[in-house]
Amino acid sequence: MLRLYTHPACLLHDPGPGHAERPARLHAVLQALDHDRYAALDRIEAPRATREQLLRVHSAAHVEEVLLGAPPDDMLALDQDTVMGPGSTDAALRAAGAVVAAVDAVLDGTARRAFCAVRPPGHHATRDRAMGFCLFNNIAVAAAHALLAHGLKRIAIADFDVHHGNGTQAIFEHEPRVLFASSHQSPLYPDSGREDERGVGNIVNGTLSPGAGSHEFRELWDSVLLPRLHAFKPQLVLVSAGFDAHRNDPLADIRLGSEDYAWITERLAALADAHAGGRLVSTLEGGYDLAALAASVSAHVSALIA
Repeated sequence: MLRLYTHPACLLHDPGPGHAERPARLHAVLQALDHDRYAALDRIEAPRATREQLLRVHSAAHVEEVLLGAPPDDMLALDQDTVMGPGSTDAALRAAGAVVAAVDAVLDGTARRAFCAVRPPGHHATRDRAMGFCLFNNIAVAAAHALLAHGLKRIAIADFDVHHGNGTQAIFEHEPRVLFASSHQSPLYPDSGREDERGVGNIVNGTLSPGAGSHEFRELWDSVLLPRLHAFKPQLVLVSAGFDAHRNDPLADIRLGSEDYAWITERLAALADAHAGGRLVSTLEGGYDLAALAASVSAHVSALIA
């Protein structure tokens, strides 16, 4: 069974007119999943993450800044790309809480796999800084919850967003129980994720040059990233599912199609089946062309259901 976690509050995070990370992104995702072929999805309302859960990966000062939020009827710019409005705090709590709840569900056997259709995204947020559209690092909060609340010893985070998940890497680069594997365009924001960044042997970065397409993406995962993930034998697979490496996305220069997202999802599901009893939790990161995002999420979710 595939669980879908989302919440209407995630539509109320509005960084302002013209911002790429806009509510229409989640509208497009939810509309794509409002189809007869997804009727069997177990749809769950995302809870809020607790302060305790957030403090496992974020500083108290950062948590308080996001919880304080924007003034009523005003905006708060945390950096040049990351802006909070009146609805942003609750959206951020629900986005992080969704992934935590999904981890609980797959680890207690309530569900086998889960997809979190939430925003804002998370993988750029560091321990003490919001950046790159991200307020809390949703996938990191969930991984820390699996370590500390469930006692897991090996957690894999696979990140196929076109931008490097610098926040996730920074949070876990000294934590050998977490293996972080990422494919991303380089050079590109946030100018991190070199292949010689290895943490304590638990960081595996694979870079794609501008203009790379399906062949290069699949070869990178098949020859470098997936073998390392299989060798790690994770007890849980977490996925930072960004869809901005699509050929139509305006923020990058990689030329994938929705079929490539089905392909990588099938392989990550096989990874979970081989080592983790099928336990896989995916959460939405980037993807900024609405039609491409809808098609890519459909491909991703269809592969998770299969």
